[in-house]
Amino acid sequence: MTLRLYDSAAREVRDFVPLVAGKASLYVCGLTVQSEPHVGHVRSGVNFDVLQRWLRFRGYDVTFIRNVTDIDDKILNKSAEQDRPWYNLAYDMHRELSRAYAALNVAAPTYEPAATGHIPEMVELIGELIENGHAYPAEDGSGDVYFDVRTWPSYGELSGQRIDDMQAAEDADPRGKRDARDFALWKGHKPTEPETASWPSPWGRGRPGWHIECTAMAGKYLGPAFDIHGGGIDLRFPHHENEQAQARAAGRPFAAYWMHNAWITTAGEKMSKSLGNSLTIPAVLERFRGIELRFYLVSAHYRSHVEFSFDALEEAAAGFRRIENFLDRAPAGFPRGGWMANAGIPAAFAEAMDDDLGTPAAMAVLHETVRDGNRLLTEKDEQGVLKAYVATKRMLDVLGLDPADPAWGPSAGGDERLSGVVDALVQGALLRRTAAREARDWAAADAIRDELKAAGIEIEDTPQGPKWTVS
Repeated sequence: MTLRLYDSAAREVRDFVPLVAGKASLYVCGLTVQSEPHVGHVRSGVNFDVLQRWLRFRGYDVTFIRNVTDIDDKILNKSAEQDRPWYNLAYDMHRELSRAYAALNVAAPTYEPAATGHIPEMVELIGELIENGHAYPAEDGSGDVYFDVRTWPSYGELSGQRIDDMQAAEDADPRGKRDARDFALWKGHKPTEPETASWPSPWGRGRPGWHIECTAMAGKYLGPAFDIHGGGIDLRFPHHENEQAQARAAGRPFAAYWMHNAWITTAGEKMSKSLGNSLTIPAVLERFRGIELRFYLVSAHYRSHVEFSFDALEEAAAGFRRIENFLDRAPAGFPRGGWMANAGIPAAFAEAMDDDLGTPAAMAVLHETVRDGNRLLTEKDEQGVLKAYVATKRMLDVLGLDPADPAWGPSAGGDERLSGVVDALVQGALLRRTAAREARDWAAADAIRDELKAAGIEIEDTPQGPKWTVS
């Protein structure tokens, strides 16, 4: 069966035909690192991690780029509120994001570029747009540079809008613009902003606009044309619309497919920091294991809105524990490694995943296989159990949910797995230790470490966060 994906630009499910046979190029807009990531943020990371895993399973050599926005208005405003350097805030929140991804077994991309490391590419692209007549420096002396939407007749095609029907954003700065809907490519330095948040350019010191960042980084690592551009549905307009307009106005074909994951909502509203209804990953991991949260997120189709609740998460966690229970009950002589190379997966699972990453239908196959495995265990049909066991492990591996994956640590799977309750207690202690270390309360951090050591828990500090093992 041919892999089919929903293309937001075409507004239909299309056969996936890569630009280069046997290869797949994927760019996903990462986060603006202004504060701790919440469940809504990591959904995108998990969804596109499943996509890259499935592409690799289907035999594609995948180049996956996921950027980080580490300079923009929100970061500057937030750092000013906290009276700390903007780069310190961005760095700390980037580390929090990395820890959140690691906690949910989101595999590292091929590369994770940061916006501040690619200013020359952005300046070059802006120069090309000015030269092509699609951008202009503001005439008010501000040092701003804008994209002229009226010079690009296709503007609005990604989101299905006409320019005349669009309205300027309420917080848009109209000074120096030819049209209120023109958007900033470069923002001239303001006296109220830190000097460190500006770089030299032909238009004076300043910093890039949000949209030009992703266009430039995608072009640097994937070239002028690539296969898939992904991100949250809230980015389709204006961010992705503007990305595409800039790229194509500069003569770059850009993305062949656009994929967008839906929101996670609470009380019917998009989960966001601005609404005050965010649920940070450390807070959720005090109650649930990362593998259970990932299972909850993967169970829903990536284009389906999810109304988050702890009751629903508990139900999903209980369902995952039933899968683990089947794996634990398998006879001790069953293969615990080396079986992957020759193992297949159920055809119905593959058909579901090939149908626009149909994870709900794929999960149904997984649950059915586990039910069959439990029945076969009762019937003492060892060959049947072995087949169900291998199929279950294979499906879990594709979804990033194999409890024996070393990425989960010893608390998530294999014969060494501890109970979810113990894991939650240890993770809670580690979160308190991390908070103490960041507050430079070394005595409190050492006391927590010593308490864990006395309980037989060894701690190893790694770039991805603390890891624990049973000594």
